[in-house]
Amino acid sequence: MRFIRYGKYTGEPADSIDLEELIKRLGDFFLQSGFESQYYGVSQMDPERSMEALREAILRALQEGDLLPENAMSEELRKMLQDPAALNSQAVKDLLDKITERLANEGFINPQQPPQVTPPPQTSARGQLGQPQDRQTEARFEITDKTIDFLGFKTLQDLLGSLGRSSFGRHDTRDLSTGVESGGVSRHYEFGDTLNMDISATLFNAVRREGAKVPIEMNYSDLMVHQCEYQSSCATVVLLDCSHSMILYGEDRFTPAKRVAMALSHLIRTQYPGDTLSLVLFHDSAEEVPLSELARVQVGPYYTNTREGLRMAQRILLRQKKDMRQIVMITDGKPSALTLEDGRIYKNAFGLDPFVVGQTLEEVNKCKRAGILINTFMLASDYSLVHFVQKITEMCRGKAYFTTPYTLGQYLLMDYMSRKTKQIH
Repeated sequence: MRFIRYGKYTGEPADSIDLEELIKRLGDFFLQSGFESQYYGVSQMDPERSMEALREAILRALQEGDLLPENAMSEELRKMLQDPAALNSQAVKDLLDKITERLANEGFINPQQPPQVTPPPQTSARGQLGQPQDRQTEARFEITDKTIDFLGFKTLQDLLGSLGRSSFGRHDTRDLSTGVESGGVSRHYEFGDTLNMDISATLFNAVRREGAKVPIEMNYSDLMVHQCEYQSSCATVVLLDCSHSMILYGEDRFTPAKRVAMALSHLIRTQYPGDTLSLVLFHDSAEEVPLSELARVQVGPYYTNTREGLRMAQRILLRQKKDMRQIVMITDGKPSALTLEDGRIYKNAFGLDPFVVGQTLEEVNKCKRAGILINTFMLASDYSLVHFVQKITEMCRGKAYFTTPYTLGQYLLMDYMSRKTKQIH
C-alpha cells in the first residue's frame, strides 16, 4: 500500500523578508542622483534602473543585514549568500527573482520588458543573408508612487525621531479669531464673525443692562462670541540646486536633499493639509518639477542660475492665496549663471562674479517687496559664500543654516514646524 508523508510547510525564504524594511535599505539605490555614475560609468541623466542592478542591490542588502531570519534559510543558502560569487549560484538567482517578483506584486516597482527586435529573414532571392547581430537589451524597472511615498514617510519618521517628541498641529499665531474651538477670552460680536456664541457672557450683558427679569431682552451690543487661535496657511517652494557640484568633491549632497524634500512633502500632506508645497530645480536655468517625479531626478553638468530659480519660485508663490509665502533654498554653491534678456545664458564659475551677484540680489529684493520669505540651507562651508548668504537673509528677514547633508533634514524640519506667523507681523 502506498503512503504519502506530509510535513510542515515552512515557506520559501523570499516570503519571510519584510519588504518595507528591504525598501528602506534600498532607499539610496532608488534615489541615486548620479553620484555613482562618476565612478561606474553609468549615464548621469538616465533615470531608469536595470533589473540586474536591482538584484545586485538586493543581494548586498541580504549580505549586509538580517533581512532573512535564521530559521528561514538553510546553512547551504547562508554560505552561498556570503560567497563573493553568489550571483553565479542558481539558488541565489532564484531567491533574488522571487524577491523582485514580490516587490512587483506588492506594487513597489513596475518592471518593464526589454524591447522586442524582430530578426530579418535569413534568405533572400539573391542568396543567403548573414547572421544578424543580437541587440543588447536589458529589462528595466521604475519605482512606483507607493515606494516614493513610503520612503518619504520613513525619512520623516527618522528625522522626527532625532528631533524628539513633537506634537503636530497647524501653524499657530498671536492673532485671535472667532471659530469653533475656543482659545481666548470672549469679545463682542462683529459682523462677519463665526457665530460661536458665548451664551453666559451674552446673558450676563443683557441682565446687567436691563436687570434680572423675565423675559430677558437682548440687544445687538450684548452678543459675545468665543475666540480661538487663528491658524494660518503657508505656501512653500523648495528651491533645489541640481548643479554638478552637488555630487562633486567625494560627497553626494543631492540624494539627502531629495530625501528631505520628500519628507517635507509627506509632513505637509498629513499634518498641514492647508499648506502647499512646490518644487523648483535650478541649474543653467530653472524648471518646476512635480513632487511625484522628485525621486527620479538626477544632477547634471550644470552651472548655478540662482536668479532664475528665484524668478520661477516667485511666479508660483504669487499665484497662491496664502497667509504666508516662503522659499526654502537648498544649495551648496555660489551663483554662477544668469539668463540674459535675449535668452542667452551668461556663465562664470570663477569666484563671485559681481554682475551675477548683483542681479541675483536684485531678484532677492523683489521677493522682499512681494512679502516672500527666503530661508537658505547652505551645504558648503566656503567662507567666501557666507557674506553672500547672510546678505540674502538680511534682505528678506529670513534665516541661514550652514549645515551638512547629514543634518540638513533636522534643521529644515525644525525650522518648518517651529515657524510661526509672527514672522510677517
